[in-house]
Amino acid sequence: MTIPGSDPDTNASIATFDEALEQLAFARLSDPVAPNTEVLEAALHVMEAPDGLDALYARVPAIEAKGVFANSDWDRPAILRPALAVRTLRQGAPAYAAIEALSELRLLAVAMGDYLHPGISAEQARHFLTQVTALNLDLLSGQMSEADRERPQGLGHIVTSLYQYLLSRLGYESILDSLVDEVHRLLAQRPIQTDSIKQMVSQIAKCLFDPEIETSGMDKAARLVSALFGPTIGCRDDPGFAVYGERLAAMDEVALTEEAQGFAIRMHETGMVSPYHPMLLRHLRGHRDDLIPLALGLSITGNDVFQCYRQIVFELIDQAVHPETSQAVYGLAMFLERGSLFTPPVASALWRQLELKLSQAASDKLSAVFGDAHPPRVFLLAGVLSLLGQPLGVGQGNNPTCQSVIGLSMWSFNDVDYLLQLVAWGARDDDVIMRFEGQHITSQHLEAGLAKEPPTDVDPVSLILAPHLDRIYGEMGRLCGVRDDDLHRWINPEMYGWWVGHGFLSVISRTTGKIHEYENFIRHFYASYHPYYNGNIPVIHPQPAGIAVTDSGGRLVGRHAITIIRANLDRVGEMRIYFFNPNNDSGQDWGQGINCSTESNGERHGEASLPFAEFASRLCVFHYDPRELGDVLVVPEADVVRAVDLGRTSWAASYE
Repeated sequence: MTIPGSDPDTNASIATFDEALEQLAFARLSDPVAPNTEVLEAALHVMEAPDGLDALYARVPAIEAKGVFANSDWDRPAILRPALAVRTLRQGAPAYAAIEALSELRLLAVAMGDYLHPGISAEQARHFLTQVTALNLDLLSGQMSEADRERPQGLGHIVTSLYQYLLSRLGYESILDSLVDEVHRLLAQRPIQTDSIKQMVSQIAKCLFDPEIETSGMDKAARLVSALFGPTIGCRDDPGFAVYGERLAAMDEVALTEEAQGFAIRMHETGMVSPYHPMLLRHLRGHRDDLIPLALGLSITGNDVFQCYRQIVFELIDQAVHPETSQAVYGLAMFLERGSLFTPPVASALWRQLELKLSQAASDKLSAVFGDAHPPRVFLLAGVLSLLGQPLGVGQGNNPTCQSVIGLSMWSFNDVDYLLQLVAWGARDDDVIMRFEGQHITSQHLEAGLAKEPPTDVDPVSLILAPHLDRIYGEMGRLCGVRDDDLHRWINPEMYGWWVGHGFLSVISRTTGKIHEYENFIRHFYASYHPYYNGNIPVIHPQPAGIAVTDSGGRLVGRHAITIIRANLDRVGEMRIYFFNPNNDSGQDWGQGINCSTESNGERHGEASLPFAEFASRLCVFHYDPRELGDVLVVPEADVVRAVDLGRTSWAASYE
């Protein structure tokens, strides 16, 4: 089939594609895994041609029937993830970009009702496509980055054309709705790193103020944009720093009070801090200090801490709070709310942090990542405030440093003065000291641990400390030598603190590498952590644990360190485990209907949660207190069977 009115080159490309498609179908008759390489190469040529996407859209049933997606993840569209699709199209090799583009055209046909697919509904297909398109709003203007322009085989132009094609059929309204929902979902987890989220809000703002785009009725989007760019009367029109500074100078007491209330409300509502907020705080300093608690949105508890430690709070604002470090405002507010300053060593340690002289190595790292708008020590101090206020907001990005990050979270959660000591060592001395079974370990000259390259897409504290902690963790493993159990049994209590349970179980045998005594493992976990079977003892300190992360198809991705925070009934009376996952997004689909929840099931900001059996099914190692172990015999057999079955039919299959 040719397209009427199309040029000869387009028709030639389509003919080549049709021929490759038939050859693939013929080859699959004798070889079910015959490669689809020629079809994908031909598809790229069609995508480059005028009206080529229309031609491929018309061939969606044939592309599916001839087996282009067979033997790949794309054969099961329900398990595909928008974030991975974006990376595949924007960064993947030509063949992967081609099959992803064909898949998205297929999903468009499903969403529009032009093709019925047994594996995904029209609603699911539309949701997927709106999320994917929302994550690529920068392409919708037709402008490409240098990286996009330089991609081989015209992939940059192809991907841009594809997203404009999708948008023309899906409409801007659904895209913006999806992006707003995604931003709210991420903000509900209260991450420390918000730059990427603020970039998404900026994309929403560009769409809202583009006269070529119909955005009437987009109240949710407008409210999100105003929270960042104009949360109060004084800056509602996003006037710029110079003009807003002039307005602040002219405000009377009533106006300043309204500004303080407005900033605090929107900050606590979203967890996102407008860059105008620090300007207000700096204006109030020394002029109207009495309004600072209001501008921070402090409760009675936070205000009590503020009144007792006014001078240190003022000094923190003077040094660390600037438009370029605006998120430190939320960190400071939540730090005061937590009451950690009432622990005597913490105030002293913060005074030391305020006067800390950074090593050249630390200064260079901070400047390279965060720029030179302020001295490096300012960015580190702002990062310290964020971590102290949001212990569950720290993330590791795509780095293999989960062991280090759960340490930062645990120390910030319940050992703040120790964390500040580590920061002082790492930033001032470029060295961290720990002990392992009586031996001193200093990090400075150790070889790299799991992270062969120092992470850079992290918060300031992680930037300084994660490489040191990663090397120390690896050295502790080396000092263990050969032992008869998983090395985490000995490393974790020495690394993290005395509160780590000295009881330890691993479901994977150290000697055989296979699953062993799975049912006994699950029973012990229930008897250690489930309030119904452990004597109703709560989780007192966060406990490190190891999980097997699976993808949306239930397949093993890898092992990962998390911390168990608590076990509680949710609002419908189901017992859940609430845990901290150091990835920057804890809302993950682990397959088999196991979806990590980050809100709406009783989670506090930064927690993920799962029903008890579902969490247990992904557990591989955990610590517990043998003296507080409940009765393993009263754990219901049905719960054990469910957890074991979910594990054995997913990640554990590769260890059997």
